[in-house]
Amino acid sequence: MAADLGGSQISALLESVPGIRNVLRSPVADALVNMVRAAAGLRPFLFAEADELMQYAVRRGLINASEGEQVLQDVRGAEAAARKRAREEARAKKPVARKVAKKAAAKRSHKKKPAGRRR
Repeated sequence: MAADLGGSQISALLESVPGIRNVLRSPVADALVNMVRAAAGLRPFLFAEADELMQYAVRRGLINASEGEQVLQDVRGAEAAARKRAREEARAKKPVARKVAKKAAAKRSHKKKPAGRRR
């Protein structure tokens, strides 16, 4: 006979079985927690989590569908701009890194090499 679990039984189960809390938690709760961490810079931003939160807000009537789509379009645009800036910054840093590497190589080549044994 299967019995329904009460609130205290669920709490006890969640405390006793490691990792079960993460399995039973809703995708919306995960997305919310991860978005807060991303906003604080503790983890990377994932578009899928933003999408999950917007879908939830539309389903619950917190925002209308057009507003949710507009937010997601804004996020996509900001994410694309951030990727573009990162690429440009990486390109700008490459010539400097090459110059530093060339200088280091030149210093190494000017050092006297110890005479090795000849056969």
